[in-house]
Amino acid sequence: MLPGVYSISLPDMSPSAAVDAVRRAGYAGIEWRVGSPPPPSAPPDFFSANHCTLAPEPDVMESVASQCAEAGLTVIGLCPYVEFGDTVGVEHAMRLARAAGAPMVRVRAPWRDGTSFTSLFDRARAHFADLADLAGRTGVRAVLELHQRSLCPSASLGARLVEGLDPERVGVNYDAGNLLVEGYEDHGIALEILGDHLAHVHVKNAQYVRPADGGAWTHRWSPLDDGLLDVPALLDALTAVHYGGWVSVEDFSTDRSPRETLEHNARYLRSQPAFATPAGGAR
Repeated sequence: MLPGVYSISLPDMSPSAAVDAVRRAGYAGIEWRVGSPPPPSAPPDFFSANHCTLAPEPDVMESVASQCAEAGLTVIGLCPYVEFGDTVGVEHAMRLARAAGAPMVRVRAPWRDGTSFTSLFDRARAHFADLADLAGRTGVRAVLELHQRSLCPSASLGARLVEGLDPERVGVNYDAGNLLVEGYEDHGIALEILGDHLAHVHVKNAQYVRPADGGAWTHRWSPLDDGLLDVPALLDALTAVHYGGWVSVEDFSTDRSPRETLEHNARYLRSQPAFATPAGGAR
């Protein structure tokens, strides 16, 4: 398996600074957040003011691809946050991925909005069939992220959505952290269900906490080695299905600074047997 980082985890770094920091920490690649970069003076935030964001322009992609190559890093993929149903937006993202030398773009299922499951699922199936056609034309894989509150929070529902579509064109991102919030299934079963559609893996961790004033428990993102996700067990399950692709860290914890978190997670992953032997080739 190959250790990577999703740039959303580095909200206080410029893309150039991130390339250097990721290289020094010992990762093999970067998955890039794509969108409108915030003003330089904006206080860093994972979601609202993430400075480690690439503008959606071909020259920006070519520049960062060159920086990554010089640093010995792979551009794992692009995460453009295109709205569900925006086929034109996904096509643009795939062309940006070509410019960056990235083999995949991350896409999502629709959010649950009160529409009946059957109606929403039929729309999603039609959209992903269109994405499979786009992937065939551009040579860039569309990868569905399993995400809480979406139509596909679990491996079972993700597999149902992409069933029958060419796994070389449409895959699934197994986001083990999101599954702690909604959609968890035994890793071994989930990975077997996904089969050849298993295209990418995200890791982050979470703890459940009760508000000080009582009420329902909720989750907080926690350090990679301190939460509900048993990372070694996940890696064992991936090894069992002969997964040899990327395990990309998407860490939203705030116990350490982003740089300290980056370095801590690199040491933690390097301590795992899954990263001690050469990968057998991505699925």
